[in-house]
Amino acid sequence: QMMVAGVVKTMTAESAARAALGAGAIVMDVIASNDGRMLHERIELIRRLRPDMILLSGGVDGGTITHVVELAEIIAAADPRPRFGTGYRLPVIYAGNRDARDKIRETLGERVDLSIVDNIRPVLERENLKPARDKIHELFMEHVMSHAPGYKKLMAWTDVPIMPTPGAVGMLMEMIARKEGIEVLGVDIGGATTDIFSVFQGVFNRTVSANLGMSYSISNVLAETGVENVMRWVPFDIDEKDLRNRIRNKMIRPTTIPQTLEELMIEQAIAREALRLALEQHKTMAVGLKGVQQERTISDAFAQTRTGETLVNLLTLNLIVGSGGILSHAPRRVQAAMMMIDAFLPEGVTKLAVDSIFMMPHLGVLSTVHEQAAMEVFDKDCLIRLGTCIAPIGKGKEGQPCVTVKFDGVEKKVNFGEMALIPLEVGKKVEAEIIPEKAFDMGEGRGKRIKATLEGGVVGIIIDARGRRPFELPEDKKKRVEKLKEWMHALSVYPNI
Repeated sequence: QMMVAGVVKTMTAESAARAALGAGAIVMDVIASNDGRMLHERIELIRRLRPDMILLSGGVDGGTITHVVELAEIIAAADPRPRFGTGYRLPVIYAGNRDARDKIRETLGERVDLSIVDNIRPVLERENLKPARDKIHELFMEHVMSHAPGYKKLMAWTDVPIMPTPGAVGMLMEMIARKEGIEVLGVDIGGATTDIFSVFQGVFNRTVSANLGMSYSISNVLAETGVENVMRWVPFDIDEKDLRNRIRNKMIRPTTIPQTLEELMIEQAIAREALRLALEQHKTMAVGLKGVQQERTISDAFAQTRTGETLVNLLTLNLIVGSGGILSHAPRRVQAAMMMIDAFLPEGVTKLAVDSIFMMPHLGVLSTVHEQAAMEVFDKDCLIRLGTCIAPIGKGKEGQPCVTVKFDGVEKKVNFGEMALIPLEVGKKVEAEIIPEKAFDMGEGRGKRIKATLEGGVVGIIIDARGRRPFELPEDKKKRVEKLKEWMHALSVYPNI
């Protein structure tokens, strides 16, 4: 658990947060010179949160040093105590303007365990996160993991560095995206946290939503999303109070699993919201660099995106990989597919898969030693391919034609507001023609047909014609329940529905 500090909240502080999240840390809070807090509030915050370590950044190399030194003085004034043992000093990593290093040593050197690494933002146009990430990883292992029971024994068994789970999964995601030349979104939903990993435009990002999980943090999901958002995914009539009680029961008995179909439906409804919120948080961190000066010609002045826009593009996304008990161990594989589609709302053509037995972290470590072996095991043993989702962008009237999918003598027409399933077994690939109606877009423009390779799986080809931008559920409770049942029946998500 870390705190990060930077001079400008949307520039160096955000880069510092990305460095920490990418290293597998939970970011407890971000302090910045322009965060609007009073001096004493920042000092109290550091003392109250008691992080495992602090990452301090700020300023480009050769720029002003005043603000970053002021941040160091705040940390020194807070005199934070480490969480483990009285003989230890709190680790602080300085990854800011190199001209300020002497002042930082002078301010913090005697009070904390100070490490200095290369600037994470040496110039506004470039981020250099690797040195800070490596140091966070090293200090985490040295200061935090060394207190875990059995860790010293584990160290004696291996002659290579031990990697934290999120770091290993992230490494695997990066490798898949690089090797296959695709854009990937990965999710690991646990009992207390939800991790999202993405590679868009060749840039890797990882975020951890520390308060979104399916057992210990399940009440946080309810608090953050609101009971209405959970109830909108439940395909039967349920009293709000009853729903709240069931969720609280799960929180106080976190290791229980659903015993009835109703309980399973409720848990999977909450999972949709946890995944949706985690992706929303991820989008705010997976962004282009802010503060970069852009050169524009007259012709592209209107088309060019602003700096700092999210990199997450659901239309260019090629593969979603789900992991964690609720996804990997769903009684029917189509339930995992449906949860990911409802939560992430992929657009265009997107492959879906789940991790079979939580093998991804181990393969991430293996990839550092034998990349090809890791790729082969990932492809043959780790991934359970669910199939491909086809989702046109656009809005229409209920029941009007939306999209036609043709391949190998199969022709499937789907109306707006419907979902459909075409069986296609694992390992089979087909070249398909996808023809959207004129109000709908598959990525080439409204009404323009596309050719795409569709990959089969244990579920098959899912056609989602419920609309995108926006995706809307009926507001009337009775109509909504009927619609949910209709979609779930079309895909055989649950028995007898």
